[in-house]
Amino acid sequence: MRNGGYADAVAHTTMNNIEIIICLVLLFMAVPDVCRKLGRPALAFSAFAVFGVLLGPLASDGVRTMLQQAGQVGFLLLLFEVGLEIDLPRLRELLRPLRFAAAWSLIQYPLVFALAFLVGLDWLESLVVAAALTACSVGMAHPAWKSYPGLNEVPKEFTLQVMVLLETLAIILLAVETTALGKGVNWFTLLKLAGIVVTVFLIARFSTHLTKMFQWVLERTTHWRVHFLVLLVLAICALGQRLGLDAAKTAFFLGLFMSRARHDGKRLEEYMAPISHRFLIPVFFVALGLEINWRLFLNKLVLLAVAAAFVLLAAREVLHRRWLKTGGDRRAFLLLCPNLTIVALAAKAMLDHGTDARLTAWLVLTGLFMTIPSILLLPMGSEARAASDSPHRESPVIDSVAEGAAPTASASELKR
Repeated sequence: MRNGGYADAVAHTTMNNIEIIICLVLLFMAVPDVCRKLGRPALAFSAFAVFGVLLGPLASDGVRTMLQQAGQVGFLLLLFEVGLEIDLPRLRELLRPLRFAAAWSLIQYPLVFALAFLVGLDWLESLVVAAALTACSVGMAHPAWKSYPGLNEVPKEFTLQVMVLLETLAIILLAVETTALGKGVNWFTLLKLAGIVVTVFLIARFSTHLTKMFQWVLERTTHWRVHFLVLLVLAICALGQRLGLDAAKTAFFLGLFMSRARHDGKRLEEYMAPISHRFLIPVFFVALGLEINWRLFLNKLVLLAVAAAFVLLAAREVLHRRWLKTGGDRRAFLLLCPNLTIVALAAKAMLDHGTDARLTAWLVLTGLFMTIPSILLLPMGSEARAASDSPHRESPVIDSVAEGAAPTASASELKR
């Protein structure tokens, strides 16, 4: 009787699958619009992760499993869209922002490594954390970049190039580090890295044919267009996994080489948004929040996450003010600080390789405590204020740079 009474009590304090789905659908409908009204559309992903944390005590094991499995697909689509965000300019145009991005990351590496080691992570896990926390989530920072009032034409273009390079460098480093995370550094790791190189080469080699395939789907399908696009992405990810590059990294590199695909002036992510950006990707961030046990908020790890975020933001402010200047005003460095999507990638890899869930939660919380304040502290430009007052308009993950503002001629070169 006691066991039965306890089971009944647990059943009454948890939510069933249907109730969870109702709450999620309402959340996915409301949060993007609310964030847009506030002039902070980039806060949506952070809000979904916070909701996942709050949902934790009410979700049963079955609900957690359901969201985690659906979130796996959302994770692949997130990485695909991160790749789509990146259109690298010519190499000679990248040299100056590349030097800036490399110096920006490397100077912070020892500090982030020390913080991660202090929390209890080993040296390889600390390297993964350093790659994630020094990254920049272009998709989250781009709306603020577009309307940022403290950047003139040339610094605006330069800052975007740095943002893109910080994200690209982090993805490449994580591809190498997470490969070594499970097996350590040995001959098998070298074989895996060789497999990654071969798979990336094959994707690059056949990118023209893949682009034509995506273009054909966009042009010939109507009712099932979104489904065919998602199916094609997942099929190529499955093939990449067979060849030695895990599905997430395959999705990123596929997006990277598909970034110029267009149909009727729209990018691929705009067509996929109904199932990716409005459903499966938010599910992934909710599932990520579920991984953070609410009891951790009674633990010193939360204080360590807040302290780590504060130290890193303060160090970046000093770095930007004294040495590495973007050419903008004193708050322009905040455009380089949102990192939640890359932190999510690293946290997912660490969980898959058996890292302590409490330490992974520290990484996610540090990313949250860096991303949310940096977005809130950025000033709203006139474009963002107009968007918050205008009727609902669905924007893609990242628009053409030529839509930025004044710098139409020079910034449009970035999208070649």
